[in-house]
Amino acid sequence: MKIAVGSDHAGFQLKGKILQWLKSAGHEVEDVGTYTGERCDYPDFAKPVAERVSRGQVDRGVLVCGSGIGMSIAANKFFGVRAAECFNVPSAEVSRAHNDANILCLGERMIGEETAKSILETWLATAFEGGRHIPRLEKIKQLERENLKVILGDSKR
Repeated sequence: MKIAVGSDHAGFQLKGKILQWLKSAGHEVEDVGTYTGERCDYPDFAKPVAERVSRGQVDRGVLVCGSGIGMSIAANKFFGVRAAECFNVPSAEVSRAHNDANILCLGERMIGEETAKSILETWLATAFEGGRHIPRLEKIKQLERENLKVILGDSKR
């Protein structure tokens, strides 16, 4: 699987571990930064990961900041992105099985390293269930299309 990974300064240490785990599991990994622990802004790293997922250049993305919340908010601004902040294994499983989440957001200050690893492994291994969840994802896609029309000024909705 091809996976883009990014973090701000508050997620820098955990991002390093995630890169190691993904590579050791045989995934193709693209690190979009940050490359130091110096203070920086999470939207600057959510953007390249979310763009790659939105464009289909990678299969999935992983973002890390202090809480996971900011990265999730920023990433979800991109068409076709379903970024989920996960804080335990059940939330990771449901984000994939029910919501087909394509970006995992983690909070380095909120969870420990072992929990993060378990979340990541579960998130990568869990397939989308389809079935009753498909109409819900279609409604999300419809919301994206409608919002795009509003943004572009198309009043014929």
